[in-house]
Amino acid sequence: MFQSWLQPIANSPMLLPAKEVEDSLLLRLGVLGMVIVGLVATDVAADTANSLWAVPLSIVGFSWSWWARRQRNVVAKLAIAIGMLTALAIFLGRLATLNQDSRILLTELLIQLQVLHSFDLPRRKDLGYSMVIALILISVAATLSQTMTFGLFLVLFLAIALPVLVLDYRSRLGLLSTTSTSLRLPWRQWVGLFALILGLGMVVFVLLPRFPGYQIRALPVSADIQVEGKFDQARVINSGFVSGRGRGGAGEALVNQTFADTQEGDRPADTFDRNFYYGFNSEIDQTFGLPMVPRELMRVRSQAPGFWRVLAFDEYTGRGWRISRNDEAEVLQRSPWSFRYLLPQQLSQMPTREVIQTYTIVSEFSNLIPHLYEPRELYFPTREIARDPDGGLRAPLPLPEGLTYSVISQVPVRDRSLLRRAPKLNHTLGYQSYLEVPPDLKPRLQKLAQDLLAKADRSIPEPYEQALYLTQALKQSYTLKTDIPELGKDQDLVEAFLFEWRGGYPDHFSSALTLLLRSLGIPSRLVTGLGTGEFNPFTGLYVVRNTDAYALTEAYFPNLGWFLFDPIPGHDLYPQTLEVDQTFSVLQQFWQWVTGWLPTPVTGFLGTLFATLETALQKFFDLFNQGLGGIVQGILILFGGILLAWGLWYALQTWRYRQRLQKLPPIARLYVQMLDGLAQQGLAKRPNQTPWEYARSLQTCGRLDAISQRAIETLTQAYVAWRYGGDHPPLPPLKRALSQLRQQRWRSLQRTVADLRRR
Repeated sequence: MFQSWLQPIANSPMLLPAKEVEDSLLLRLGVLGMVIVGLVATDVAADTANSLWAVPLSIVGFSWSWWARRQRNVVAKLAIAIGMLTALAIFLGRLATLNQDSRILLTELLIQLQVLHSFDLPRRKDLGYSMVIALILISVAATLSQTMTFGLFLVLFLAIALPVLVLDYRSRLGLLSTTSTSLRLPWRQWVGLFALILGLGMVVFVLLPRFPGYQIRALPVSADIQVEGKFDQARVINSGFVSGRGRGGAGEALVNQTFADTQEGDRPADTFDRNFYYGFNSEIDQTFGLPMVPRELMRVRSQAPGFWRVLAFDEYTGRGWRISRNDEAEVLQRSPWSFRYLLPQQLSQMPTREVIQTYTIVSEFSNLIPHLYEPRELYFPTREIARDPDGGLRAPLPLPEGLTYSVISQVPVRDRSLLRRAPKLNHTLGYQSYLEVPPDLKPRLQKLAQDLLAKADRSIPEPYEQALYLTQALKQSYTLKTDIPELGKDQDLVEAFLFEWRGGYPDHFSSALTLLLRSLGIPSRLVTGLGTGEFNPFTGLYVVRNTDAYALTEAYFPNLGWFLFDPIPGHDLYPQTLEVDQTFSVLQQFWQWVTGWLPTPVTGFLGTLFATLETALQKFFDLFNQGLGGIVQGILILFGGILLAWGLWYALQTWRYRQRLQKLPPIARLYVQMLDGLAQQGLAKRPNQTPWEYARSLQTCGRLDAISQRAIETLTQAYVAWRYGGDHPPLPPLKRALSQLRQQRWRSLQRTVADLRRR
């Protein structure tokens, strides 16, 4: 009934004018292919399943549009409009709850609109809308993707989009037929065109500056997680303790029992899962030395590399470390309308820089929240978190696979000149726990630290320089070992490492450095966390594995704060800092690959050139962060560089032009110069014109005086006689004719300028 009521309106030509219908089935199939690739790529990148329903419905919609392309389809249009309004209402309702990444919500809305839109695609313009939506979907997949799988979808999308663009262009010109012969190009030309575009894209990708991290504040975070039961802020869950996996408190009981057993001299290594790192717990036993089974742990997008800090320990137990004030962890709550936590900050005179990080958990992790020191804002999906007195962050539950959260940190800039001037700690109030050393071990440690410092070339009174020197001394004087004997019941781990074994596991180096610094009166603590990981320049992410977990030493310098030191052999003196830039990382990796094939002298020269260019570019980009004056300087340098590049390009083109003329015979050279000069005046010779036809057209154009026309006739006659008659006319008269033509051109330009001035 409703359809019969609308039928008169549908048949009214006054209300619905005739439309141009796109009859090319090949173009429609190509657009459908682009949409399907965009849908599947988005699903793979976002770990969703929208394509399970969107792809079949899109195929049905495109089929319906082809079948009904010449009909009015008023009922279908009305149903599509109602469906779009419904989808918008659902989207706004979901957005109001803030229970999912807004990018995912927007993508799902776009997919729903595209599916509805696919049921009404009569015109080429409608197909163009679907092409744009497919491009948006593949772009969204690029922003969400964290693996190299996206590259396959990108290549497939390009392979489909290239012929679709050709078909669309031919359709605009009215040259598109309805048969498969619309793409009448040899396959070699298609392959060559595809390779050319792909190659140019790769060149742009390699040269494009990369600024890792985010320049926005709408930071990614997972959907809200509801946690039942009361949050025990003192509880640290490490799934590596096998019998505690999935049982929470039982795991903690096993930890305590483990330490009791080790005091008896037993080694319960068989109770620990080698997929996990032992150091993520409120109390750790450093006699665990079994290597971990490598696996990917998380992916990090950060504006700067660094050590992803997890826990800090202040109490040394003789076999490991303990958080003495674990029960003092503070519970923090966020607003139900926002994912943001504002975290307490320590006062410091050291300059800092804001660094934004986004973490995506790939495999099972503890309830500890990795971050860069020092976090200022945390965007996390649970309503509560906990913060211990040493800055460690904890969630109410283990971090599940697929969890995403973001952190904004105020990272201290490691200014050595400021740190060198840091004074010694004048009072121990609030820092007693960071200075404690076993009484029977302290004199021996103090003497060893002083002996090591005495080997330096100069006296080192500065605490920071002492920490640096002892870090380097441990690297050089002790070795990594995997076959150390079992620690006895009455033995001290650090004492055995320094004076008996002369080496040990990687974390033993950090424990030894922490106690050596304490023996000199420098507040120190042991910090466990994850190394920077491997930077993937194609995704812009740091891939962090469980084998990147280790312990470092963190020392305090009055008024400046805590700073990391890495005494492990093979590592730098401290983790990567803000000075390590990844802006041109792809170009750097490409350069490293090239240098493997070049001789050493060439590599050295090009390496110096590349480093100089990189430094100059980095300084140029830094200007735009120095206020208005820096921006003005940057703009002036940019315009100066453009002018210089244009001048060099013009000089190169002039040189190439002269080289081309030198290869021509004398008469042909003069004739080509005449043609080029006239072309600059807008009087170019058409390819189908003979020399005499061109000369006659110039006589009737009305823009040349008599002298110029005679010069043109002289040069043309000489060229034709040489080219077709084999004559060799004398060159001086021809050169004079060309000179007269140039002079007349210059006088004409002067008259034009004079006329403009009078006006």
